[in-house]
Amino acid sequence: MTKFERVSPPENGTPITIENDRLKVPDDPIIPFIRGDGIGIDIWPATKRVLDAAVEKAYQGRRRISWMKIYAGDEAVEKYGEGQYLPEDTLNAIKEFIVAIKGPLTTPVGGGHRSLNVTLRQVLNLYACVRPVRWFKGVPSPAVHPERMDIIIFRENTEDVYAGIEWQQGSEEANRMIEFINKELGKNIRLDSGIGIKPISITGTKQLARKAIKYAIAEGRGSVTFMHKGNIMKYTEGAFKDWGYQLAVDEFRDQIITEAELWDETRAEDGVTPITKPGAFAHLRGGRPAGDPGDRIIVKDRIADSMFQQIQTRANEYDVVCTPNLNGDYISDAAAAQVGGLGMAPGANIGDFIGLFEATHGTAPKYAGQDKVNPGSLMLSGVMMLNYIEWREAGRMIEKAIERTIEAKTVTYDLHRQMEGATKVSCSGYAEEIVKNMA
Repeated sequence: MTKFERVSPPENGTPITIENDRLKVPDDPIIPFIRGDGIGIDIWPATKRVLDAAVEKAYQGRRRISWMKIYAGDEAVEKYGEGQYLPEDTLNAIKEFIVAIKGPLTTPVGGGHRSLNVTLRQVLNLYACVRPVRWFKGVPSPAVHPERMDIIIFRENTEDVYAGIEWQQGSEEANRMIEFINKELGKNIRLDSGIGIKPISITGTKQLARKAIKYAIAEGRGSVTFMHKGNIMKYTEGAFKDWGYQLAVDEFRDQIITEAELWDETRAEDGVTPITKPGAFAHLRGGRPAGDPGDRIIVKDRIADSMFQQIQTRANEYDVVCTPNLNGDYISDAAAAQVGGLGMAPGANIGDFIGLFEATHGTAPKYAGQDKVNPGSLMLSGVMMLNYIEWREAGRMIEKAIERTIEAKTVTYDLHRQMEGATKVSCSGYAEEIVKNMA
């Protein structure tokens, strides 16, 4: 086992391991947690209370999580010293124990890491940011039909403009880049520009597409949509789309059908919309007609700006969305806005095996320590974590209890101010209500 400088694994837990390309999860897994900055001080204890209660109840005490505290952000500086926002202990613990969960982290000011979240993703090669977005009954929404939103966004996590390859306007590096591009490549960049580079690779694209399609197959989802701006950025986002289709056809030929192929099968001359959800032809399974995807996953693509419109007007036509980094950042927050906001939006950063589950919102320091905010994002990220280690019974218990609690109109201030006749409770009080509603 790895030696740690200032943290220690719990004595009564067992590490998760990898056997035959699968996680082997004991009944007492050691799972590291990062409390998080700002409101992490409130939402983490509430989340831990709910996770522990669900595991205890779902498995009648046969299973339990052995939590291991690790540090990042402001709390890490307090323990490890100035500038130590992301200690080696933290990275080593996540590598050692494979599955971890974290609250929100502050981006350090004045040098060091550009973003702790981005650094964690890149250093640990957590190339897939996975963001489920669904509506819980009773949650206030600006959408007329929020129940139609039930998508899983797979956002590439390590490339695109988030790679951090940029130079400030007026710097020697920016001037050299501009001179080279203008003189050697025949372009015309204004001399007073800042410069950024947007890398999108075959490797990054295909590993994300592979994970998205595998997820769709495993979870019985009907479609995977590549969201891109390839009509303008042909050799980055356009290539992302092309490489995604290539991967789908090369590795999943018997399990997928492209939307274009589906159109060909229909041989329609009247513009009939292709089927985008499974089950529409269930009564005809004995002899599949032309245009029926059957059990195959439909693989399609949409231009990014069109996609923003369609998640509002035709959300039920999309299941799994696979997209480059920046698009994924925007679309996940825009989708979350339709189902209650970031307080109800979970997320995870996943590589080949390592899974780091996280709250998707910021640290909200002005509310820190007030026991006020909605812990829903981190709780639902904990549900994702339970599903990832295949403790799905506990995950379902939490989701149902959250829905019961919201339907009873017992909510934190953010939802209370949007609901008539609701009862406002604290962050910790909300957690206790959820535990009471577990069945």
